[in-house]
Amino acid sequence: MKAPPRLQSLIEEGLIDSVVRQLMSGKEAMVFVVRCGDDTRCAKIYKEANNRSFRQAVDYTENRKVKNSRSARAMAKGSKFGRQEQEAAWQSAEVDALYRLAAAGVRVPQPYNFHDGVLLMELVTDAHGDAAPRLNDVAFTPEQARAHHATLIGEVVRMLCAGVVHGDLSEFNILLAHGNVEGEANATDFPVIIDLPQAVDAAGNNHAQRMLLRDVNNLRDFFGQFAPELRATDYGPEIWSLYQAGLLSNETALTGRFERARADVDMQAVLREIDDARAEDAARRLRMQGVAPLPVR
Repeated sequence: MKAPPRLQSLIEEGLIDSVVRQLMSGKEAMVFVVRCGDDTRCAKIYKEANNRSFRQAVDYTENRKVKNSRSARAMAKGSKFGRQEQEAAWQSAEVDALYRLAAAGVRVPQPYNFHDGVLLMELVTDAHGDAAPRLNDVAFTPEQARAHHATLIGEVVRMLCAGVVHGDLSEFNILLAHGNVEGEANATDFPVIIDLPQAVDAAGNNHAQRMLLRDVNNLRDFFGQFAPELRATDYGPEIWSLYQAGLLSNETALTGRFERARADVDMQAVLREIDDARAEDAARRLRMQGVAPLPVR
């Protein structure tokens, strides 16, 4: 097919040879299948801010660091240059997260290059060599659901240990790939996490805990359709509490249970509040009847 204008510069730079077809068009990007020598890869073209339905919510962009002080000041002022720099920072967020997570052993597409707002990365495939389906397009047996859920909980932990929270993890941005996995003798199906432009720094974002809990709950609710017992699990709070305590590692054994702390109740204080409320109500009633309440001694 004819190369879109945004991919033409990659052809001219020799980064890709040809465009095969469009793979998908999502809320923040379009993805194309491309040829690079003997390899088939995908090119993700980020949409401009005014063409995206996904907004750069403050929850996601909070505390994202910009090394250039001039850029940081311009972004704070909201100038035209600042908006351009903010757009560049938004686009590079996924690139940075992919390299960071790939180095940590998280199952994400391998990134290869980022040029002129286009991310060149691995094409994740199924058993037939076609583009891998998203989880929401696949039905699972209870055994498969339990296995994939356990794998993805492990990936969430690995991401968190690398300092990253996905922030938008669900069945819509996880692919079911097929291939050889370390420790497995034969090729098998396994989940690959995609779409990371909204990833946040676990230590530097005040909303990281809430986002992680939502990510984990999304996994629980999806796989719980196929293995109902998963709906009773509570991995999110368990993972976060271990992380906060400095006790979380890739090898940490999780239980899926979490006992929430129950603060001791001061019954005397509660009773005093009740007595005060009763006294106030009695005084109000007397005032309504035109009778002055007796002074409290």
